[in-house]
Amino acid sequence: MKKNQSRTKKAKKMKKNFLAARMNILFFAVFLLFSALILRLGVLQIVNGEDFTRQLERTEEVVVNASVPRGKIFDRNGKVIVDNRPVNAITYTKTQQTSQDEMMEVATKLADMIELSTDDVQDRDIQDYWIRENKERADAKITDEERALYDEGELSQNDYDKLIRDRITEEELAEITDQEMEILAVYRQMQTGYNLSPQIIKNEGVTDEEFATVSEHLDSLPGVNSTVDWQREYPYGDVLRSVLGSVRSIPEDQIEYYLARDYARNDRVGTSYLELEYEEVLQGQKSKVRTITDKAGNVIDSQLIQQGERGKDLVLSIDIELQQALEQVVEDELRRLKADPGRNLMDRLFLVMMDPNTGELLAMAGKQYVETDEGPEIQDYNIGTFTSAYEAGSSIKGATVLSGYQDGVISPGSYLRDEIIRFPGTDPKGSWYGTLPNPINDLYALERSSNGYMFKIAIGMSGANYVPQQPIDIGPSTFTKMRNYFGQFGLGSETGIDLPGESVGYQTNNPLDLIPGKLLDLSIGQFDTYTPMQMVQYVSTVINGGNRVAPTVVKEIREPSADNETLGPLVKAMKPRVLNKLDNTQAELDHVKAGFYRSFNGPQGTGRDFIGNGYEAGGKTGTAEVVYFGPKYDELYRSRGLAAPETTNSTLVGFAPYDKPEVAFSVLAPWVYPNVANSPLREDVNENVGTKALEVYFDLREKRMNEGGADEDQQVEVTAEQAEEGQ
Repeated sequence: MKKNQSRTKKAKKMKKNFLAARMNILFFAVFLLFSALILRLGVLQIVNGEDFTRQLERTEEVVVNASVPRGKIFDRNGKVIVDNRPVNAITYTKTQQTSQDEMMEVATKLADMIELSTDDVQDRDIQDYWIRENKERADAKITDEERALYDEGELSQNDYDKLIRDRITEEELAEITDQEMEILAVYRQMQTGYNLSPQIIKNEGVTDEEFATVSEHLDSLPGVNSTVDWQREYPYGDVLRSVLGSVRSIPEDQIEYYLARDYARNDRVGTSYLELEYEEVLQGQKSKVRTITDKAGNVIDSQLIQQGERGKDLVLSIDIELQQALEQVVEDELRRLKADPGRNLMDRLFLVMMDPNTGELLAMAGKQYVETDEGPEIQDYNIGTFTSAYEAGSSIKGATVLSGYQDGVISPGSYLRDEIIRFPGTDPKGSWYGTLPNPINDLYALERSSNGYMFKIAIGMSGANYVPQQPIDIGPSTFTKMRNYFGQFGLGSETGIDLPGESVGYQTNNPLDLIPGKLLDLSIGQFDTYTPMQMVQYVSTVINGGNRVAPTVVKEIREPSADNETLGPLVKAMKPRVLNKLDNTQAELDHVKAGFYRSFNGPQGTGRDFIGNGYEAGGKTGTAEVVYFGPKYDELYRSRGLAAPETTNSTLVGFAPYDKPEVAFSVLAPWVYPNVANSPLREDVNENVGTKALEVYFDLREKRMNEGGADEDQQVEVTAEQAEEGQ
């Protein structure tokens, strides 16, 4: 018993000692942890205290993209045709903490130092300014009931503000002075863009005095800076100007599109034609700057995280010297024609030159006669070569003959009777020279520009049997068939040109118009309309072996050069793009090409003005009798209850040299003279322009050959698979 009690006491004592030891260990561990914590706090406060204080004040990091100049544009010979010119600029950068009052104060001071147009100030801007400057009068325009709805949250802020704006009278807005409008113009520019991103206030026409004045007062103009910006410069003036396109601020209706592609609201973009089509190439790589601000929104550090690089350069297929000379040819001819008051409807003229083998456009000239308040002037209308369409007349007869081959209606050398076609209810239709006693073949038909031969092809396509004065059944399907054939040449189809806004011409599908007589008109180019670009593609397709090659304006894409003056490393060379291959044999193509030769060189040829110019050319002339619905139709005829007058288009397609064509061209002169018998105004404008164009081309080529700088011809070999795939 005593033994057991002794053991119990001993066990209790051991247990007590064990617990005490564990408690000591625990207290020691806690001591060590607190010591480490105190040591760490000491390090944080004493050693790194200042650094962490600064970090706490760094409330935001913002990455700002800085704009860079766009890529340059060169012609095919390396001549700069679009450059970037440094200009003085006034910019403004707002922070996250900048208030509207502070911005208005800066705008007021800045408006006294620079002149800024108020044209961009919108009605909404003026209304908002009036509300800002007349708060009590603005609030008085809201009824108690409306204010109660607003306070209860049943009327949104936008609707509340709109009620005020709608009730501001014209008399109240007229209270705003011209000086206030100038302030508002500056303020409006300051509001656009993002925080910490410089926004251009003025970069056009900044005078030296304005630049110096602003620079001297930067201390009193927080956020304002005087710097250097860039603007597009055109060393050749208005030559090719409309095709090159424009660069300006992002249009309002495209803001979301560009924001989704990492653009800023204050960026400049290409808004038309070449600048628009190649925006991604020309835009360049922006520099990126990480900006760190403190709690007050002040910039305390900036770090360049990506170096900017101006956009890549474009090398065009255009020969700017040739373009300049041909624009002058077109302008001179248009001025000469407009000197005669009888040509009151004629107001435009077009000429396109292309390498028929590669599709490279060498020149695309268009001019328009415009009556302005200062008097008439000739303006650039180069874009009209692919955006406007007209009846082309007999120029397209080569396509009609080749379509006849494809359809099995005729074969090379087929003879048909050239006679007047007579349908009930339709005026008689025939060739310009009347009838011939004997049948003629396709070569003679092209040489003398026979309408009757083309009419017989069209009737044959319909499957009808022609009997004079008897009706024939020609349905819409025959129109569709002929249009599909023509589309293989590019007539009535997209040419594939690397520019936006292309017209495919007009093709009516109104059943009332799809009658036998109109099918005959279609076969001679007097029904559907075509662009000058479609016409040069058509003749190129015939003479290059049947390959419909897409016209191209851009030849190469290159990196910016180190010296910023010459061509940089090649990024991409544009290859000829074949859209389709004609379903004609080479023998058939050669036969029509021979017909084109006879048209220019045969004894009955309609284009004999091309004889004796030092080269052999081929092609086809055209004269289309049309009803005028041009820009003066409403003013001169419709408004007076008068019928639209009949007039004439003068057209031409051609190529040279005949044996190995290196250049194809088209000429289109709409509404040249009234369509009346024996008109004294009748003349061959098409041949006038065409012969001068080839003269310019070959003179320039000879000059360069003598200088040792002639371009090498490029030939295109196309397989059937490539033609089917449109490669």
